[in-house]
Amino acid sequence: MTKENVNSDALITTILEGIEDVKGKDIKILDLRDIENTVCDYFIICEGNSNTQVNAIVNAVQKKVSKTLKEHPWHVEGSDNAEWVLMDYVNVVVHVFQKHIRQYYDIEGLWGDAKTTVIETSY
Repeated sequence: MTKENVNSDALITTILEGIEDVKGKDIKILDLRDIENTVCDYFIICEGNSNTQVNAIVNAVQKKVSKTLKEHPWHVEGSDNAEWVLMDYVNVVVHVFQKHIRQYYDIEGLWGDAKTTVIETSY
């Protein structure tokens, strides 16, 4: 396994821990590596119940990744209204939605060719 894959794996694991710390729901990982002309290797998609929870998920992910891996997102978008926040860690892009916005944009449907992993949670 290459160093890049190990770093992506560690980043994904740490992002998932951050999401789970504040009970993010319906977590999925989309593996985009086998699809041509993609902007990253993975999407991590989850949702929160409110603006407050969406912001809590984003903050928990940033804090966990920063503390554990000393990494910061290259770009974060959508924090102002907290209906859909995108966190760009270059090879991994995190989408944190409110449920109605997630259903409307249907990212999973748009990237239907991606290998999808559903993350089971115990809450």
